[in-house]
Amino acid sequence: MSAPREPGTPGLAPTASGTSPTAHPDAHPDAPPSTPATTPSTSTAPWRRLDPRTLLVHCGWMGAPLASLALTALATGGRITTGAWITLAAIAASFAVVTTLGLIRWARTEFRVTADTLEVRSGLLNRRLRSVPLRRIRTVDLTASPLHRLLGVTVLRAGTAGSGDGGSELSLEALTVAEADRLRAELLARAEAEGAADDPVVARISWRWLRYAPLTFWVVGGVFVVAGSVYRALDGMGIEPWKLGLVQRAFAEFGASALWLTVPAALLVVLALGSVGAIALYVENWWNYSLEWTDARSLRVRRGLFTTRSVTIEGTRLRGVLLREPLLLRAGGGALVRAVAGGLGNREENRKRSGLLPPAPRTEALRVASGALRAAFPEAEPLTGHPRAALRRRRTRGLLFVVVPGAAVLAGLGVAFTPVLLHCAWIYAVVTTPVVWWLARDAYRSLGHGIRGAYLVARSGTFSRDTLALQRSAIAAWTFSTSPFTRRSGLVTLTAAVAAGEDGYRVRDLAAEAAPGFAAAVTPGLLDEFLVHRQG
Repeated sequence: MSAPREPGTPGLAPTASGTSPTAHPDAHPDAPPSTPATTPSTSTAPWRRLDPRTLLVHCGWMGAPLASLALTALATGGRITTGAWITLAAIAASFAVVTTLGLIRWARTEFRVTADTLEVRSGLLNRRLRSVPLRRIRTVDLTASPLHRLLGVTVLRAGTAGSGDGGSELSLEALTVAEADRLRAELLARAEAEGAADDPVVARISWRWLRYAPLTFWVVGGVFVVAGSVYRALDGMGIEPWKLGLVQRAFAEFGASALWLTVPAALLVVLALGSVGAIALYVENWWNYSLEWTDARSLRVRRGLFTTRSVTIEGTRLRGVLLREPLLLRAGGGALVRAVAGGLGNREENRKRSGLLPPAPRTEALRVASGALRAAFPEAEPLTGHPRAALRRRRTRGLLFVVVPGAAVLAGLGVAFTPVLLHCAWIYAVVTTPVVWWLARDAYRSLGHGIRGAYLVARSGTFSRDTLALQRSAIAAWTFSTSPFTRRSGLVTLTAAVAAGEDGYRVRDLAAEAAPGFAAAVTPGLLDEFLVHRQG
């Protein structure tokens, strides 16, 4: 069942915010306005130093040569050669130099938080003062290496939306963990939440995000895609790859070796090649990436190394955003963001051009989604859950489409060829059943829907958990879908038709009796002629 409707075109006007000091009503008219106790003025904000354990962090490089000397001494029964003494003397001299330089650097580095900025001054002969306006701070990251964790310190980095190249980022190394947590809370609390709406630059590339590149499909799938392409190219030239001497020798050696060693080694090689390829693809696609509002009505994405891409999305065509969290990326704390917008071409072109953010930290993805919407991404409040029948449906589908077919194929091959495969069949069933059970549970816990102001919010998926924020006024029609199995379970799937993005977005497996009321609440008046209202 569907009903047409003309989609609305709400404007995306930027918001502005500002604060002004207010004087106490009893204050003298000529006296300056008072400053809140929690906001230090520029002149009174105290300068603070880094933790003295910073000096030990700078000496961490000596661990490797000292360990090498210790191993040498153990191997030679305590006898230290002349070369070892020379090495030890060089390490001692380097230690003295590094410690002196580190002490000077620590003594000459100070920071403070004023009413408007985070300031850091450093330098011995040439003093340098760097500052970042608090209203522009978008991220505050804490990073601790094993040595940092051993010493109980961490590194704090504060950056703006345009600090992807490091030019607008301030780094403090090192602070105690407690002080870093307090400073992070202070910076984020004092930064203007509305500053993102006034800042035209929503995001720029940060190469620290490269660690998320291998957490994608391409880390494994890319290797097989490349291998398939090479096979097709050779086959097109009349070359049969399986008959090449190099390939035959490789397979012969692989089969003759211990499989418990060669199989893991082959998997490691595939992962290594896939990781390198995923990183290379990430760099090519997102080189020089920036996302910014060119004016109040146009959002522009620029990226690309060899092939440059620039996509401009008109604000009136931007109907929402999609926060996507593939399974591996979600496990690593990452996510990516796509636009739900019209005018980006057909479905295939839309998938290529709708990317607003590459795989990045989830906090960054939430910030970018909010910057694209010019409003907070509506996922802070818990969403409405779905009935338990949705969980049973996912478990049943996993068993019928994954566990049973695989075990049946292995058992059939075992009967036909070798009894070993019969054991493989029951081992496969025993291993995959709990995995399918867990994935079904995760998929069920991901289900959720709700209304958040002007947006419909829907979340679903486990291999790719997607959270959709869609303008309610953009929904042109509803489709109610059922099957014999879902009707028996009392479930229905809603599809919101939108003239943007994928053209339709699903709210999966709602309770059948609740679905019409929810759809009517999302789009008041759209379904009135199809609903039967009970008389008191």
